[in-house]
Amino acid sequence: MQEVVKSVVILGTGGTIAGTGPDPERSWQYRAAQLTVSQLVAAVPEFAGLPLEAEQVAQIDSKDMSWSVWQALGQSLKAHLARDDVAGVVITHGTDTLEETAYLLHRLVDGRKPVVLTAAMRPATARDADGPGNLRDAVRVVLEAARRGVGGVVAVLHGRIWAGAQVRKAHSCALDAFDAGGRAPLAQLDEAGQWHEAALEWPASGHAGWEVLNSPPPRVEIIHSHADADGWMVKAVLAYGRQHGPLKGLVLAGSGHGTLHQGLEAALVQATSMGVTVWRASRVARGGVSRREGDAFEACGELTPAQARVALMLYLSGV
Repeated sequence: MQEVVKSVVILGTGGTIAGTGPDPERSWQYRAAQLTVSQLVAAVPEFAGLPLEAEQVAQIDSKDMSWSVWQALGQSLKAHLARDDVAGVVITHGTDTLEETAYLLHRLVDGRKPVVLTAAMRPATARDADGPGNLRDAVRVVLEAARRGVGGVVAVLHGRIWAGAQVRKAHSCALDAFDAGGRAPLAQLDEAGQWHEAALEWPASGHAGWEVLNSPPPRVEIIHSHADADGWMVKAVLAYGRQHGPLKGLVLAGSGHGTLHQGLEAALVQATSMGVTVWRASRVARGGVSRREGDAFEACGELTPAQARVALMLYLSGV
């Protein structure tokens, strides 16, 4: 029996990878989400002859990521990952909120097939555009992962494979802009887009399923601790919630090991007395926040504040 050739589905959501600008030498002057995902695929000569499918799920600057886009992305992923003729899925994304989408998908997918997010720090019209190379590598990683029987969510950027639960943007403008909070990448790619770790295992997926995306999310906000933090922001979001729908959770982006200004503590205790769940993360780039005896609020581990917000939304949704 002839072996069935499986496709790689590429889902586009916009971002800088699909951005264009008037001057190739001034890459910072551009508008995100101008090219379709089909145009991105057509710009990679190595894709000639490969069984690829392209679908436009959204067309946004990822700073504007929303639950509704996640719903659409989840619906598309659910459909394509269930197909026997699909090896895996690539998602083109903006860099600004990639860590949030990657963490969410890590929690939801069943891990049977590879899901690879990729992005770019330069628009498609820049002389040093990194999008075509990143997209090429992402497709290669899907094909190789499928061949090895490896599944789950990862991000492929600048020649590295990052775990979907750990990846985060660590530099605002460098081409090599991502890391995993101090952890090493799962693998590095060679010039042919291959990795050579013989026993590489991707982190186990959350297996939570797609149903959580069917309902409106619980409202969760992020509050920063900083000099002179006196709890005013906490009181403000509580007041807003009383008028516009209940606040369900707060993530504290604390200083250091998730510490908080003494002025914040009374306001956060008040919030918990009103039924708001408070978790602690850190505004520090590496190290995270571990649980310690006597903590008043739950620690978020190695999650960034933005990832912790997604985790708290899922927790409050019963996932």
